[in-house]
Amino acid sequence: MAKLYFSYAAMNAGKSTILLQAAYNYRERGMDVLLLTSALYKDDDAGHISSRIGISADATLYTNETDLFSLVRERQAEHRIDAIFVDEAQFLTKEQAWQLARVADHLDVPVLAYGLRTDFRGELFEGSEALLAIADSLREVRTICECGRKATMVARLGPDGKAVTEGDQVSIGKSTYISLCRRHWEEKMGRLPPV
Repeated sequence: MAKLYFSYAAMNAGKSTILLQAAYNYRERGMDVLLLTSALYKDDDAGHISSRIGISADATLYTNETDLFSLVRERQAEHRIDAIFVDEAQFLTKEQAWQLARVADHLDVPVLAYGLRTDFRGELFEGSEALLAIADSLREVRTICECGRKATMVARLGPDGKAVTEGDQVSIGKSTYISLCRRHWEEKMGRLPPV
């Protein structure tokens, strides 16, 4: 029976690298996979998933309006799909997370979603919140803070190098993000209580 998997982490933990390696493993064994990524990161009309270490693969783009269950069902009518890999899963809508669950439950195709858990404000993304609630399997991909502790938070830095505390949840390509432990995130965000 197929399952819905959600692997989450702070930024720069290697989520896309893990996704691409797993997809490669399926393909190496003669299996067909469907790679999906958010249209928020598109460079052109084609979708790509790339890793900081230099590996990449073509992917199908999804937007907030994409019906992922229908998309997979239509692709299945054309050819066999052995697994679905979803990059940037934090950008899914709640309904799309449920559509992916239905892919696993009703189309019997495993879905492996990878994404951030929280935004720069320390709040859950809509897609991540839904996946944390309904996924069959949860996996934390770990990265480290500048101090060496496990990083669980993300800070958005402005042009002055200081943490941004307000703004849109998503800011593509205009900002620098760093992964921090909770302690250093609170320090960067200016959230420490007066002593």
